[in-house]
Amino acid sequence: MKGIWITELPAPGAGRKLAVKDLFDTAGVRTTYGSKVFAGHVPAKTASAVRLLEAGGYAIAGKSNLHEFAFGITSQNPHYGTVPNPRFPGRTAGGSSGGSAAALVTGEAELGLGSDSGGSIRIPAACCEVVGFKPSFGLVPVDGCFPLAPAYDHVGPLAADVAGCAEAMEALAQVALPALDAVADLSVGACWLERAEPEVANVVGAVAQRLGARPVAVPLPDGVIPAFQAEIADTHRELFARHRDRYGENVGTKIASCMEVTEAEAQAARDQRERYREGFERAISGLDLLIVPTLPVAPPPAASSELEVRARMTELTFPLNVVGAPALALPCGRTETGLPVSIQVIGRPGDDGLVLQASAGIESLLRHTSAP
Repeated sequence: MKGIWITELPAPGAGRKLAVKDLFDTAGVRTTYGSKVFAGHVPAKTASAVRLLEAGGYAIAGKSNLHEFAFGITSQNPHYGTVPNPRFPGRTAGGSSGGSAAALVTGEAELGLGSDSGGSIRIPAACCEVVGFKPSFGLVPVDGCFPLAPAYDHVGPLAADVAGCAEAMEALAQVALPALDAVADLSVGACWLERAEPEVANVVGAVAQRLGARPVAVPLPDGVIPAFQAEIADTHRELFARHRDRYGENVGTKIASCMEVTEAEAQAARDQRERYREGFERAISGLDLLIVPTLPVAPPPAASSELEVRARMTELTFPLNVVGAPALALPCGRTETGLPVSIQVIGRPGDDGLVLQASAGIESLLRHTSAP
């Protein structure tokens, strides 16, 4: 489908079809990072995450479209087209890993590889009604993936179901799934429902009730954005100075704003990030898992201004990049108007196997209870 791919391979090798976000280097295959600046770039070396998946039996079907330089959440790309939402036409596919999510819906891929610095795996998973997993920070290698904000960047899979993500994580990081007798054996908390629109909160609240989740008060981060912006500025400082006119307006505007952050502001935000991590850990003390909405709103129209919707759409995903915790976006129902709702299943850093195994149990529970 037009807009999903930047480079589609005419004859993928033997194996399960893999959509590689065009942020990851692939030897001998054009890799643009979603930018006009790198329109003719052909790397000599393949990113580690891609090599691990190839060794695990996946074959590259193509390089999937994304928000330019992965700095955006709608995959509206002025150079390679806007990624469509095949399941919900007229709604955003989300981003920045939008092409990888859309390729799953059309059946052009069996697995998507994405990156996530503030929600870029989980947001398109929620918008396209697929599963997306952001592992613990540092678990999956990031070399060969063009950085956005290195202290926030994660690499992970998108798939049609939890099992698909779990199989990919076995290849990417040899994650072992613990044996669970039942999700009910776990201590589960729920929060941030009050941040969501009523239709979304009602669906997520019903799931939380089925899981026996108890309400907990978990803060949202405050004052940490300048640290994130400073890392983006450092990533793009030289490139932006040389090629400002080749950046799209949306991303160029945001990077110019990042360049204005002072070192004093960045350091204060880094200190605030550490305080938030400590506060987050205290808030979830005694819990095995946390359940929250992935998006506080239904996917907005495809033509929405990214600058206007980005803060709201990253409100409940970005905190998990701040703490580096594993978070899986799982479809959990639809609004009364038929738009998708997704929950995040969250664990402590390092509890990736627990999050995947518990998510599989929640997925099974949801399918069973929704069956006619």
